[in-house]
Amino acid sequence: MAKVIKWITLICGLAFVGLTIAYHLTWSKAILPIAITALTFFYHFAMRLAVGLSINAIFKNKFNYTKAWFKEKKWEKKFFDFIKIKKRKKHLPTYAPSTFDPKQHSLEEIVGASCQAEIVHEVIMLLSFLPLLLIIPFGEIAVFVITSTIACLFDSLFVILQRYNRPRLLKILERNNRKGL
Repeated sequence: MAKVIKWITLICGLAFVGLTIAYHLTWSKAILPIAITALTFFYHFAMRLAVGLSINAIFKNKFNYTKAWFKEKKWEKKFFDFIKIKKRKKHLPTYAPSTFDPKQHSLEEIVGASCQAEIVHEVIMLLSFLPLLLIIPFGEIAVFVITSTIACLFDSLFVILQRYNRPRLLKILERNNRKGL
């Protein structure tokens, strides 16, 4: 998945440059929204890479999973059942599957990685709306609002996934600790 995201980022960046050149050569009104869409896609993918790499460089999956932020909320179980996350979670991609591999990492490390993944996606959700500032110079309100909203909603799925999985991982971790494993 990491390679795919990097390639998409590169392609979107090149598409933006090419479309911008085409727009300035032709001044075609049809090219501008496509160029802006390529720019927003480039931003969303590049920003995801930058946020993930930055947070990983700082925290290295060492979040304190006992903090209140990471605790399961009372309403979450009903919400997870309502959206049927248990059935849908297998369809979501993982950027670095080895991070969550119990053959390579302890359960405590995986829980820390879960906390970090949640934080990464929450930051990305907030930064998804930064392109709305470009409405002022470029116009094209629909392009910016639609891409920002879809990007935010997409990342909310990964926050939900981490919040769904973590309590189950913690139960296994507690059970193992009681057994002395």
